[in-house]
Amino acid sequence: MANLAADLRHRSLPSKSDSATEQGNSVGAVPVSASDSDEDDLPVKPSKPTPPPQSSDGLDEALKDFSPRWRNWLIRGIFTWLMIFSFAVLIYLGPLALVLVTFAIQIKCFHEIITIGYIVYRSYDLPWFRTLSWYFLFASNFFFFGESMIGYFGVLLQRQDFLWPFVTYHRFISFSMYTAGLVGFVCSLVKKHYLKQFTLFGWTHVTLLLVVAQSHFIVQNVLEGLIWVLVPVSMIICNDIMAYMFGFFFGRTPLIKLSPKKTWEGFIGGAFSTILFGILLSYVLLQYDYFVCPVSYDETKGALSMDCQRSHVFLISDYTLPETLQGLLKLLRISSNTVGSQKTTISLYPFILHSISLSLFASVIGPFGGFFASGFKRAFKIKDFADTIPGHGGIMDRFDCQFLMATFVHAYHFSFIRVPNPQNIVQNVLMLKPEQQLQVFLMLQEKLLKRGILENVTTSGNL
Repeated sequence: MANLAADLRHRSLPSKSDSATEQGNSVGAVPVSASDSDEDDLPVKPSKPTPPPQSSDGLDEALKDFSPRWRNWLIRGIFTWLMIFSFAVLIYLGPLALVLVTFAIQIKCFHEIITIGYIVYRSYDLPWFRTLSWYFLFASNFFFFGESMIGYFGVLLQRQDFLWPFVTYHRFISFSMYTAGLVGFVCSLVKKHYLKQFTLFGWTHVTLLLVVAQSHFIVQNVLEGLIWVLVPVSMIICNDIMAYMFGFFFGRTPLIKLSPKKTWEGFIGGAFSTILFGILLSYVLLQYDYFVCPVSYDETKGALSMDCQRSHVFLISDYTLPETLQGLLKLLRISSNTVGSQKTTISLYPFILHSISLSLFASVIGPFGGFFASGFKRAFKIKDFADTIPGHGGIMDRFDCQFLMATFVHAYHFSFIRVPNPQNIVQNVLMLKPEQQLQVFLMLQEKLLKRGILENVTTSGNL
């Protein structure tokens, strides 16, 4: 990041021609004060940067006998496997570790994007703006992550005396925090830098939308069950690796101008590999409750729990084969002279079918998160967001597609799979006052009696 900052800082310095122009304007021309024009607030035209180093000196020395193409391939491969191993360790450590790491990655991505804005728009002399940007990040996280924690663990949090006000008045506190930041921004406005300050204000909020909101969806996915994070993240990783491999060895046809190294061969090869990989990985994970159970607070144990009754999505179901496929199987049976009853159904986990939908998105739409990031980097003439990971660039370079994928998984799960969770409903009821809880009980009892459900359950001895 130091190299990126140095390069972008170099762009913000006025050139000799700019100085000469300013001198020319001061002779025989009507002077224009800074307060009369905002042209000095606009970012200067970027120059071509020197690419930041993508590997450590030790790796460069060890791989010096390889060509640059193969050296980059090996470095990228080594650190890819290191990241995969680290991700596997996080999955082993459980949901809490994933949430904390998601929070850390979000902060680093915010830092990488916001730093580019600071340097490009020459914000060194803007009072309090860096502090305000990080304050808005804190306020956004307080709102989004607070919503998630209250939704899943409201009963547990409300039992703590010092947390009770934050749970009860969370949204009002969040609004007050944001309003305080807005007031601070207005008070920090400087007459000669209005355009620059409002541009960076917008830059900060777009970054918050892209980073904080998406990481909030990742946390929601984690709490719904590790499988909703592990499978989509692995699909993006698989697609990225296989598209790179197919493109490296077979790529001939350019895919998109934003990323000249992307090829149709890599795109198609990565898509087929991702679909097959997604089906296989999903089948393996479905054998373990650890991956499919959501995180919840168990009052009996007095602790967080991942024990559950499996949702219908994770139970084997029978599906009737389409008539076309039935006819094809019948034809094959006749041609092979096989005698026996024709099978018209197939048994499989519903999640397998959902994983195909997820893999299609990861293969076809997911890469456009990377193309979007490529367009952003080209707009500012930078190769990577940072040089944090040798061979890969910055953290944001690795998570551009992951954020888009996480948003899709959240929307897909909420729209097609999620059903009201009785445990969460009970938690919400327990957050009420005792007299309100009793009122809910009596209302529910009355409704169930009218519908005959409570009488039937009582008769069967289940109540």
